[in-house]
Amino acid sequence: MNIYFACSITGGRQDEAAYAALVTALLEDGHDVPTASLARPEVMEQEGRISPVEVYQRDSDWIDACDALVAEVSTPSHGVGYEIAYALSKGKPVLCCYRQGRRVSKMLLGNPHPNLQVRQYSSEAELAQAARSFLDNITSAS
Repeated sequence: MNIYFACSITGGRQDEAAYAALVTALLEDGHDVPTASLARPEVMEQEGRISPVEVYQRDSDWIDACDALVAEVSTPSHGVGYEIAYALSKGKPVLCCYRQGRRVSKMLLGNPHPNLQVRQYSSEAELAQAARSFLDNITSAS
């Protein structure tokens, strides 16, 4: 599957290890993840060389082409929130995961959209399992 991975970039990178673990699991499972570079430490430098217009167009195109969006939402991010809403508006299945004990927007937690799932996790292994289960359910529903 083609998976759009979303995570905080400018909002904070304290969950980078979780981002890397999740992207590694997705890639090991054979998924295409065009946004895999977002999990790497050098992403700030890379994204700093691209204009906002280019980022918007590139990311919108990637979401349009994806089969699902998987977001790590422990660190608040305007961009991730926008990507989630954009994907839902396009009918894409969306999984939002957050580390246990973190505060998450009630707009996500209370959203009844049928294509949205929100899951908390306590370890990177649990995060990877949540994504795998979500993607398995999409595949079996097809």
